Amino acid sequence: MNKLHNIATRGELSIGITFPIESYQGSVPEMKKQEELAQRAEAAGFKALWFRDVPFHDPSFGDAGQMYDPFVYMTHIMNHTQNIALAAGSIILPLRHPVHTFKAYTSIQQLSSGRIILGVASGDRPLEYPGFNQDLSNRSALFRESFEYIKALQNDFPEHNSLTYGQIKGSIDVLPKHDQMPFLVTGHSGQSMDWIAKHSDGWLYYPRNINFLRQSMENWHQSLEQQEQSWKPYLQSLYIDLVKEKVTPTGIHLGFKSNVDYLKQYLETIRKEGVNHVAINLKFASLRVEEVIDMLGEQVIPHFK
Repeated sequence: MNKLHNIATRGELSIGITFPIESYQGSVPEMKKQEELAQRAEAAGFKALWFRDVPFHDPSFGDAGQMYDPFVYMTHIMNHTQNIALAAGSIILPLRHPVHTFKAYTSIQQLSSGRIILGVASGDRPLEYPGFNQDLSNRSALFRESFEYIKALQNDFPEHNSLTYGQIKGSIDVLPKHDQMPFLVTGHSGQSMDWIAKHSDGWLYYPRNINFLRQSMENWHQSLEQQEQSWKPYLQSLYIDLVKEKVTPTGIHLGFKSNVDYLKQYLETIRKEGVNHVAINLKFASLRVEEVIDMLGEQVIPHFK
């Protein structure tokens, strides 16, 4: 069983947390005590630590992620934690050569004894594409090209031809190999739902209202059935500002401000709709993040075990 199955089980919901594990203004975090906070989250029962791939800092976008290269930072955090899943949300496939993506991924997967989950995406920051001499309008095709190249590299001495990324003719190989390579497609990445259902190991999406979620789940399961695929998990992100007092829930960017009772109610609702994992983001937290981690570990996570 790979790590994806450990964090995303049919009919159940688990909770992860996204780097940087801190509350901050603007787009650039301080990245203080992240190793300690990752350990705290693992001890509290979180199932995954999430890392983002942000090649360039675009101040207008408002989010530089954890700043460090995701594969480098995964390796660093791997050495400060025990068993918690290390998940990329998400690697921008068109802006990396697939050989480098594959080798980095399988290297960390092997060194971590299978703790890595790879979310992949086409990228949503237009200013990054010119920096890689790529055309944003081609990102859907580039995503597929890279995805197919990486899949081909799982074979021994593969043969594969990519107009963009190059050709290999079966006389060379890429090492190491690893038999646990779960791929999550993020958003639509310019692909049809049927393509995602057929080729991914799960779907990673964004928080939306319940009616939208319900329709998305219906579309997802319909595509899985049409592509003759077995059940695959649905995961999403969520920004929260958790407070102690009783408050009326209010919306924030890609999430909400609420107390624990409303958060549990919300998570139970989306669990019933079919969501299997939620990656919590604390960028807008008004409480100390240590306190939020402990509250979630004591009052929320046990509810979903």
